[in-house]
Amino acid sequence: MDNFLLDPNIAYLILLIGILLGLMALVTPGTGFFEIGAFFSLVLAGYAVSQLSFNWWAIIILVFSIVPFVYSIQKSERGVYLGVSILLLVAGSVFLFARDGWRPAVNPVFALVASSSFAAFLWLAVRKSIQASSARPSHDVDIVIGMVGETRSKVHTEGSVYVAGELWSARSDKPIPAGSAVRVVRREGFVVVVEKNNG
Repeated sequence: MDNFLLDPNIAYLILLIGILLGLMALVTPGTGFFEIGAFFSLVLAGYAVSQLSFNWWAIIILVFSIVPFVYSIQKSERGVYLGVSILLLVAGSVFLFARDGWRPAVNPVFALVASSSFAAFLWLAVRKSIQASSARPSHDVDIVIGMVGETRSKVHTEGSVYVAGELWSARSDKPIPAGSAVRVVRREGFVVVVEKNNG
């Protein structure tokens, strides 16, 4: 098992997986899956780093790559910072494991394929996650507040009104007969509170 983990190509792949899962945990916190996967992957990669020859400056690049990444997830239009972060991550991880001084110990073809896949997946996944988290809900129930509708039954302690193309459960402070024009004054859960519209 030790020999397997100490192969620079395997260690590099495990490191990429750990970084990817860690960054996904930042974008979508609370799932538990990304956090646990990132922890175990980074522990294995850390063991490999402690046993293999490595470049300190590559570790510094990896650490600094987090800054533009965190900045990029604050706003969806900051894609250039995400791109900078990905480039720093790829460069830092490729040159982390050293041979003969500073030269990368990872197979160049393997590094190219793995880092390209990593970059493409991270770019798409993070951009989509940011867009999804910053998008307005497709069905904003508060939009009915202030709208005018019509009672479909008598409304007082309960009843129904037709507002914004939908039938809502409703109540009102005073009895309102069926067929009356009403205005939504507030929402309590999935029940709208209405008043007679005299306008």
